[in-house]
Amino acid sequence: MTKRKKVEQESEATVLEFQNKYKLALNKFELSKKQKEFLKIAFDKNTKMIFVLGPAGSSKTFIATYAALQLFNMDNLYDIFYVRTIAESAERSLGHLPGDMNEKFNPFAMPLEEKLKELIKEDRIKMLFDEGIVSCAPINYLRGASWRDKIVLADEAQNFTKKELITLITRIGENAKYFICGDLMQSDINGKSGLNEIAKNFDDEDSKKNGIHVFNFGKEDILRSEILKFIITKLEKLK
Repeated sequence: MTKRKKVEQESEATVLEFQNKYKLALNKFELSKKQKEFLKIAFDKNTKMIFVLGPAGSSKTFIATYAALQLFNMDNLYDIFYVRTIAESAERSLGHLPGDMNEKFNPFAMPLEEKLKELIKEDRIKMLFDEGIVSCAPINYLRGASWRDKIVLADEAQNFTKKELITLITRIGENAKYFICGDLMQSDINGKSGLNEIAKNFDDEDSKKNGIHVFNFGKEDILRSEILKFIITKLEKLK
């Protein structure tokens, strides 16, 4: 029996106690018009998957993490799963690193932890990890998995091969929601990235009707610094 079914079978008082225990107080932020447009799609109950594309500093991981935490507040029976590559290519092994799989992957989960620290208090972050509500894994450990009642946050997806992305998106189960974040300018895997091809394949009205969206942030959405906007504009001319 899933966690969802177990809780749903409890009394109303028990369900309320469960909800109060896990309620998160998110820090207040002034969101841009584009970020609000993204959240409207993310919170739509019919949305199953969003490819979140944009240059460095355009808030892809931040706004996806924000959405994941708000969705968890709306429904505490979600788990949040963070996935990314382990190095320049996710096909490389973790075997050369010391420690168990969690210890090996820990440095690669730092972007998630940084975003969580911006959004909620550290004691709540510890609770989320300690109770397994938030977990992380490299993409090459996913084969055979299937997910339900889960928010999947895939980061640096430009470093996923086509095969890895197909593995990721075909794990989707009942009541799951995906945010697949990537920067098409920054792939580290020598032309093997599958993100552009896969995202383009789902960038149509038929996909939207089935709850799959492609959302683009542009250089005008860069929040990190003004100099980064200039750098991205210059880099675009190298294409």
